[in-house]
Amino acid sequence: MKRKLSIAGVFLLLLFLLRYPQEALSASREGMKLWLNTLLPTLLPFLILTGFLIHTDGIEKILSPFSVMWKTVLGLSPAGAYVFLLGMLCGYPMGAKLASELFACQKIDRREAEYLLTFTNQASPAFLTTYLAHICLEQRTSAKEILIVIFTANILCMIFFRFVIFRNNTATRSNEIIPKKETSTTSSPGSIIDVSIMNGFETITRLGGYILLFSIISACIRHYWKWSPSICSLIVGTMEITTGLHQIALSGIPYEIRYPISMALTAFGGFCILAQTRSVTDKRLSFLPYISAKCMNGAVTAILLLILSKVI
Repeated sequence: MKRKLSIAGVFLLLLFLLRYPQEALSASREGMKLWLNTLLPTLLPFLILTGFLIHTDGIEKILSPFSVMWKTVLGLSPAGAYVFLLGMLCGYPMGAKLASELFACQKIDRREAEYLLTFTNQASPAFLTTYLAHICLEQRTSAKEILIVIFTANILCMIFFRFVIFRNNTATRSNEIIPKKETSTTSSPGSIIDVSIMNGFETITRLGGYILLFSIISACIRHYWKWSPSICSLIVGTMEITTGLHQIALSGIPYEIRYPISMALTAFGGFCILAQTRSVTDKRLSFLPYISAKCMNGAVTAILLLILSKVI
């Protein structure tokens, strides 16, 4: 059934491409513009440099002196703390990519990798302060408030998964090794850099493909949805947050409703982010904790905003 639905969906998208080539072309251009101007220059350097650190054991050397703090405060190893720091800084889907790579290299165990997926994969501060606060919300809410709410909701979800879901999990380090293009720590720096560059471009290209696909899906929804434009913008927002947040900003929804909806969708990430995250996640890792965490994150964000509005 799942395969039949996938084939039917692809067939409908092909019909849309053939029947409305101008709309499809415009959507493709917007998606590729997002990939080229935002994702490529912001994520690719981190992917390459992080790959080098992973292959040379540089992560442990940098963060091991603070291992007691990472374990006590976050319940993480030094390698897991690196995923946390880079995931918070770089945004989707850097946290999931790093957790998956460190698990595949056997630097963290399955429990820690799945635990990291629940709170390290989120919107970057740059996205929150520029695109969401400045463009979509028109600076009617301060960037500081947006950051505080989003990161507070994320930390609350982290606490829940740490002490409730993963408290009694005794998963051990996996001995399976997935064939991948990487070198040993004894290889020359030039070889390690070459492998890191190729892995980085492979990942960033895959992400671009998902952005392109979901941009076309969003255009198809906007074309065929003949009812409420507000509902249409919400549906598009659940598909791809960048396009969706822009559509919500133009929908005419009152700001008192638009603000929490935009925040909750940003915390959730949308189905495009889910697909991107799944594509860079080791298939041996359960994806259910991540999906549960993103749904919970969106709900907690909305609840925090409701409480904040009552207090103010």
